[in-house]
Amino acid sequence: MVSQSFIRWALTSSLLSSTVWASTHVVHEKRDSVPTGFIHLGSAPDGQMLNLRINLAMGNQAGLEAALQEASSPQSPTFREWLTKEQVESFAAPTAETLQAVAGWLNSFNITSTPATPAGDWIKFSVPVQTANQLLNTEFSIFNHTESGQTSIRTLGYSIPVDLQAHVKVVHPTTSFNGPLRGRSPITAISAAKFTPEAEKRATVNCNTTITPACLQTLYGIPTAQVSSSTKSSIGVAAFSDQNANEKDLATFLKALRPDLPSTLTFTTELFDDATNSQTGSQAGVEANLDIQYTVGLVNGIPSFFEDVGSKTQDGADDGFLDSINDLIAQASPPLVFSTSYGFDVESDLSLSLTVAYCNAVMQLSSRGVSVTFASGDGGVASTPGVQCTGKPFPPTFPTCPYVTLVGSTENVPEAGAGLTAGGFSNYFPQQSWQADAVNAYIAKLGTTYAGLYNASGRAYPDVSAQGERVEIVVDGETGLVAGTSCSSPIFSSVIALLNDELLSAGKSPLGFLNPWIYANPQAFNDITTGNNPGCGTVGFSASEGWDPVTGMGSPNYAAMRTAAGL
Repeated sequence: MVSQSFIRWALTSSLLSSTVWASTHVVHEKRDSVPTGFIHLGSAPDGQMLNLRINLAMGNQAGLEAALQEASSPQSPTFREWLTKEQVESFAAPTAETLQAVAGWLNSFNITSTPATPAGDWIKFSVPVQTANQLLNTEFSIFNHTESGQTSIRTLGYSIPVDLQAHVKVVHPTTSFNGPLRGRSPITAISAAKFTPEAEKRATVNCNTTITPACLQTLYGIPTAQVSSSTKSSIGVAAFSDQNANEKDLATFLKALRPDLPSTLTFTTELFDDATNSQTGSQAGVEANLDIQYTVGLVNGIPSFFEDVGSKTQDGADDGFLDSINDLIAQASPPLVFSTSYGFDVESDLSLSLTVAYCNAVMQLSSRGVSVTFASGDGGVASTPGVQCTGKPFPPTFPTCPYVTLVGSTENVPEAGAGLTAGGFSNYFPQQSWQADAVNAYIAKLGTTYAGLYNASGRAYPDVSAQGERVEIVVDGETGLVAGTSCSSPIFSSVIALLNDELLSAGKSPLGFLNPWIYANPQAFNDITTGNNPGCGTVGFSASEGWDPVTGMGSPNYAAMRTAAGL
């Protein structure tokens, strides 16, 4: 079925095909210098084709924000009354005025565009560099990322007609610079997998040396019974960087560490952007296997989806984050929980406007009752290992979007905050009302410590935490221990999927956008009061009673979360 926004777009494009655009240009976005880690190599060839996207202003963004606030606030009379796909699209669809204005501008350069999302709030087209330079009153150049050797075509700034400022949110790719996408779980030890019957008795494992599903079930009170085959709950994990989730490794993992479940349990792969999830040879990915094994291995039969984004991403060279969300937005029934364990080095890798546009896409997905979770990063207050920031302000992680639930790591039993957890305060998004009391209480205790090194008025993170050290997985038939917040995100997400199963079975709505509910129910989490996250030449922030930038509101307490959810 053709969307109404596409029909309006086609009509305005036809009507304005002969329009000549004349308007004063104003700078829409710019960088003052080439970002650290990149070298300018020279102008891009005029004939080089660029795949560009434009994010158009939503027709009623304020209305969507208000609707989501009502649905996600525990005090609201319409709490958890999530929107339908059609309702979200009606808010997100650009106005006829916006469509007409942008169509006229593009048509004056003989550019034909098509909608890139069901609501039509993103459009796409391909043009040579020479045309892009004229369209945006700029000069696209070639930049080299020195660490990886990767090159990309970007610009340090661009302009649009002044009459379009209210209609165009961002043109991409333009001023966003990023190096290779980083998975957040390097494997730290490996050994041959020899699973004897005795080895299957993993409930007695020392959880201070190895974390297994049995450890997590005991520590957090996670249910072990297989769910009904008619469950309406679902969970998905994102995959990038040609990471393959291996079905044979999953079966080995289940046989060894969840012998109470059928080892035939598996996952559904959904491929985007020319992705391939190869099952041949030794091509299993550590990150992909981790994410699948600690969802399928914990959710007790809830349908699990491997959302695999390939290398031919539509959002430029920014590795498919926007694609992954827009792909789910387009689905009639996306997974009700969506976990991502990849990220860029720091928040500023992506431009503010692109980051906000990505966040608005997450808002659309969250409004439909989907819980979106993200690993917070593994560099302490430096966000990513290797980031050079001694004597400088702490660089925030990516993303810090308030509609994402950011998950930090704990370690050991009793739990302490893991030093690797990226935690702090955003420079792109302000502190959110639902977290203000908890965060301000921490800032008051912090006093003048690190004054000037963090943005005290920024959105604070992480929101929650879960085990993230010495987590056992299977890769290419061998066992290994991994560490990182990318262990924590699928673990926490699995808890949410299990709660959703109970809620949906009881005729209730899923948890959906989590953050307002999390901060309104501190008693639902295990408060972690020890640990710190060093980085940037400092010991980092310290865990404390209540919210803190190491463990957020704490780790899962299934029984308490169940009560807080209304079960």
